[in-house]
Amino acid sequence: MSNTTDTIFSKIIRKEVPANIVYEDDLALAFTDVNPQAPVHILVIPKKPIVNLATAEPEDQALLGHLLLTVQKVAAQAGLENGYRVVMNTGVDGGQTVYHLHIHILGRRPMSWPPG
Repeated sequence: MSNTTDTIFSKIIRKEVPANIVYEDDLALAFTDVNPQAPVHILVIPKKPIVNLATAEPEDQALLGHLLLTVQKVAAQAGLENGYRVVMNTGVDGGQTVYHLHIHILGRRPMSWPPG
């Protein structure tokens, strides 16, 4: 299932809703979270509408790899050389609230384990 409803992230991709975009290429977009949970909290999303990791298809393999390399690039650009946490919430029990796949980059504070 690669179709998703029209989410706030879809509107950000189409530039219908403003966002503090920190990175963009043909496949991905990264912007700061409006409700940050760390001093640095950036979301990386695919421009292709994928609901979450559970609904990704085998043909999304290269895109998913691209997203992780984008996380690496954006984290370096944000100066997170001391480390960062990467989180992808999937489904209700995973804490997903926007049903468009997104990867959280959290940094510039110590992270604890377990996360919650």
